[in-house]
Parts: sequence; structure tokens; C-alpha cells
Amino acid sequence: MPKCQNCESFVTESYVRVFAPDGMEDPRVCPHCEDMVRDGAQVRQARATRH
Repeated sequence: MPKCQNCESFVTESYVRVFAPDGMEDPRVCPHCEDMVRDGAQVRQARATRH
């Protein structure tokens, strides 16, 4: 079962296929990560809360 590398929340296989780089089985961040966001090929601290 894939999990987010940041918060360890469960994510679906479909989410991994779309948002994780090729060859990665677990995404670096997920929709549950309010403190981190994807920024191109990197992950960075969110500048604002996402509510």
C-alpha cells in the first residue's frame, strides 16, 4: 500500500501514478500535507495554509 513520504498517509495507486516521479512507489507529498507542496521536481514548505 503506497504511503506519503512526508505524513505517511495512505494514497491510492492512481495518485502515485499521476503525481509521483517515474520509478517512485511512494509520493513525496499528498493532499493531506498542509505544510508541504510540490514545486516542479522539488518539494518545498507551503507559503500559505491550504484550507
